[in-house]
Parts: sequence; C-alpha cells; structure tokens
Amino acid sequence: MEKAPLFQLPYINNSGVYDLQDDLGKVIVLTFWVSWCPDCSRDLPMKEQLYRSMDSDKISLLTINVAGREREGDAGKSFAEKFLTQPTLVDDGRSTYDQYQCSGVPTTVIIDQYGNISAKFGDQAEFLEIVEKIGELVK
Repeated sequence: MEKAPLFQLPYINNSGVYDLQDDLGKVIVLTFWVSWCPDCSRDLPMKEQLYRSMDSDKISLLTINVAGREREGDAGKSFAEKFLTQPTLVDDGRSTYDQYQCSGVPTTVIIDQYGNISAKFGDQAEFLEIVEKIGELVK
C-alpha cells in the first residue's frame, strides 16, 4: 500500500492550518473539488450528510478546494460558506491535488488508520461505494 503524502493546508473559512499527521489513527476521507464542477455539486451534499451522521472519533472527513483549478479567486470560499459545514481546506494552487495524483474532480481519497491510501475514487464513483469502503475500515 502507498503511504499518503503528509500535508498542511489552511482552512478556507477559519483561521488555522490543518495537519494530516494530527489525524493519523483515524480513517481520513479527503474530497478534492472545485465550485464549478457539476459532479462535485452532486457529491458534496452527500458527503455533508455523512459528515453530520458519522463518528468523528473514528473518521475525519475533509474537503479540499483545488484553488489552482478554480475559475475565479473566491469561488471556492463562497461555495464552502453556502454548502459545507465539514472542515474545508484550500489547496496551495494544485500542489496537494497533484501529490495525490488526482486526475479530475471530485476525487475522493480514503486513508486508513496507518496512513496508507486504501482507496481512491474518481468523478464517476457511486457514493455508496465510498461509504462501503469507509465502513470496511471502521470496524
């Protein structure tokens, strides 16, 4: 299994910086997105519902706005303020997106308790597949 690249990114709507290393030991679910993407607009509300219903002691659900793929500077921030309550980070251009070898948005990356990438889902993934993978890891 491939180790997840460690990163630190600022929160999009709060002060402070998120450090992936602080969440190791939990299942970490990262969703890379941009505001103009129709698939993201379908995916993120489902992730938001999951975020509100899950056990945050075992799972860390985060979204990462890929600033380097946004068409307008503040579009990601506006989208996050309207639609997301889960922790949302802003990428340094595309650096984390590229580190995780994403090829489109949304991309969902699931990191296991040991810091390994256990699954990666592209824009056509079914939400249920993602939830099932999380469930396998959180036993």
